[in-house]
Amino acid sequence: MASGLIALLDDVAALAKIAAASLDDMAGQAAKAGSKAVGVVIDDAAVTPRFVVGFAADREVPIVKKIAIGSLKNKLLFLLPAALALSLLAPWAITPLLMLGGAFLCYEGAEKVLHALRPHAAEPQAAAAEEGAKDAVALEEARVASAIKTDFVLSAEIMALSLATIPESSFWMQAVILAVVGVSLTVLVYGVVALIVRTDDLGLAMAAGRFGDGSAVRAIGRGLVRGMPGFLKLLGTVGTAAMLWVGGGILLHGLEGFGLAAPAAAVHDAAAAAARLVPPVGGAAGWLVTATVSALLGLAVGAVLVPLVGRIAMPLLERLRRKPA
Repeated sequence: MASGLIALLDDVAALAKIAAASLDDMAGQAAKAGSKAVGVVIDDAAVTPRFVVGFAADREVPIVKKIAIGSLKNKLLFLLPAALALSLLAPWAITPLLMLGGAFLCYEGAEKVLHALRPHAAEPQAAAAEEGAKDAVALEEARVASAIKTDFVLSAEIMALSLATIPESSFWMQAVILAVVGVSLTVLVYGVVALIVRTDDLGLAMAAGRFGDGSAVRAIGRGLVRGMPGFLKLLGTVGTAAMLWVGGGILLHGLEGFGLAAPAAAVHDAAAAAARLVPPVGGAAGWLVTATVSALLGLAVGAVLVPLVGRIAMPLLERLRRKPA
């Protein structure tokens, strides 16, 4: 009896070790998969604060919460099943879809650059969409819906990039890893966004002496209030750069997957050369070259797509939408 119990305990211990190893493997793969989407995550965090501009302070966090819930639904209810279905039924389609998403990021980034250089060229789409919102509740719902639509595209890129990073494994392993990536990145992004949108209120409270009457506290508070507009502008610039370098990088890797390895190889060689020139910061120099070249490629592709979308695709879609059944 005792020997049987000892054998059973040994089996339980062995199963526990296997389970722990599997959990460690899942966590490691989820971290690796999530890291590949870091550029899109930066862009997501940079884009979202603009959707809460103009609302009362007590509505900022609730709005961010609504957008975060919508983002989770995007990832878990729509994109996760779609990614798993692609992995099972049409794995060949993952790279073309990734490249399509990369091209969209290039388009969005180039459009933001164009609008920054020529503000009068920006079409007031957001204003038109909100023109019918006569009260704060309707305006809030319109902003949240717009933010969730924007998030859907960025979340699709996150899930697709994560799926492409996961090595061949079981269906359930892929499902768990994608779910972990989706939930953790959503919490990270919208947690950071909530902190950003509340920073100016924290600064006002500090400047008003609610956290003590010390001059240093008040000075820090005033600095936070004055610095937030510039910080948000910088964040938007970083988000645009992230769009371009991620979009360009996706296109480079996609071409490599289709047998056109020369562009990606040239970028790799340039990054390696830069790393050799400055060994103390070789890794950073190599990354900077890769990101810069990818961003320039993204900007070039986006510059071609902007007039094509604005002058051909959008009018055609509008014409089809208005065509009577």
